[in-house]
Amino acid sequence: MSKEVVGMLLAGGKGTRLGQLTKNIAKPAVPFGGKFRIIDFTLSNLSNSEISTVGVLVQYAPLLLNRHIGMGKPWGLDRQEGGISVLAPFANQDGASWFNGTADAITKNIHFIDQYDPEYLLILSGDHIYQMDYQQMLAFHKEKNADATISVIEVPMEEASRFGILNTEEDYKIYEFDEKPEVPKNNLASMGIYIFNWKVLREYLVEDEKDTASEHDFGNDIIPKMLAHDKQLYAYRFDGYWKDVGTIQSYWEANMDLLEKDLAQLLNSKSWPTYSHELNLPPQYIGNSAELKDSLVCPGSFIFGHVNHSVLFSEVTIGENTTVEDAIIHPRTVVGADCTIRKAIVMHDLEIPDGVTIDGSDESEPIVVGPENIDDYTNGGK
Repeated sequence: MSKEVVGMLLAGGKGTRLGQLTKNIAKPAVPFGGKFRIIDFTLSNLSNSEISTVGVLVQYAPLLLNRHIGMGKPWGLDRQEGGISVLAPFANQDGASWFNGTADAITKNIHFIDQYDPEYLLILSGDHIYQMDYQQMLAFHKEKNADATISVIEVPMEEASRFGILNTEEDYKIYEFDEKPEVPKNNLASMGIYIFNWKVLREYLVEDEKDTASEHDFGNDIIPKMLAHDKQLYAYRFDGYWKDVGTIQSYWEANMDLLEKDLAQLLNSKSWPTYSHELNLPPQYIGNSAELKDSLVCPGSFIFGHVNHSVLFSEVTIGENTTVEDAIIHPRTVVGADCTIRKAIVMHDLEIPDGVTIDGSDESEPIVVGPENIDDYTNGGK
C-alpha cells in the first residue's frame, strides 16, 4: 500500500513553560480559541491539504489527547486505508521507551512509515496556530528537486536569536542553519515543518541512531549533517499567520489575536475550516444587564456581567456586575457576582466566589488561575 506522502505529527511535548495549563495534559491538547484544542489546527491543515495518512507521536500525559483524536473523525481521518494512527512510545530491546529527540521519535517509528513506502515524509508539530496548504509546500519541494524543504517565516529581527535561523541564497537554497544565533544574519526562522524525500531521510536516521554524540534532533543533527553532505535543502517561505503557543504570554496573545477582525477568519473560514469535536449544548444566555464587546462566547454559557475583548469557552457563567476583560475563561468555570477578571487565564471547572479580583494588567504576563493557586485569590489572597 504505497502513499505519496505520509504525515508525522510530533505531539508529545510536555510544555513546561505553560505551567499549570500542561500539568496533566500534553501541550497540543490545551484548550484554545473557545471551542478547539491546539492540535486541531494542524490536524485541520492535514485534512484540508488532503493528506490522509498520518501518524501522531504522543508521549507526555497522552490520555486526554488520545481521547480527543480518537479515530480522527472530525478531520475526516477515520479511514480504512491510511487514516490516523496514534503512536505511543514503546519499549525496545534495551528497555528504552521515551523519545530522545525529534529525529529519534521518527526513527523509532520507521516501521510505521515503511509500510506505506512513501515518496515524501511531512513532519509537523502539534502546538502551533496557523493555516497552511501543505500541498503548496510539496509542489515547491518537487519544483526545486529538493532532498529536504523547511518552512520558514519572517520574525522581527530583534527576536531572531530565539529561533533556528536559515541562511539562504536568493533562490532560497539553504547553505547554513544557525540554531538560536547571538548575531543572526537574517530573520527567516524555521517553523518546525519539514518535507523530506523519505529514502534520503531514512538513511540519515539510521546512521544518526548509531551516533552516541548525537542529540537525535532535526535542527541540531540531521539538518546540519545533510548540509555538510551538500544535499539539496530549500526554505519554503510562509507569509500567513503563525504562532508558537509555547509560553503563557504567547498562548494568551494568540487567543487575543483571534478577536481581531482579520484573524477571526481562522475560526470562520469556509474554504479552510478548522475542525474539532462538536458539543451538543444549548445556545448561550445573555442576561438583560449583560454587556458583550469584541469577544468569543461559546454555547452553554450564561452571561450576566460585562465581557470585553475575551475568549469564553463552553458552559461558562459570568455573574452580575462582574467585569471580564482581556481574559481567557476555560470550560465550565463559574465566576460569581461583583468580580473583576483582567488579563488572566482561568482554568476549567473552577468556581470563583463573589467579589474576587484577579487583575494581571500590571503584570509582565497574564495571571494563570488553576487548582494550584485558586486559594490565593478566593481565601483572602490577592
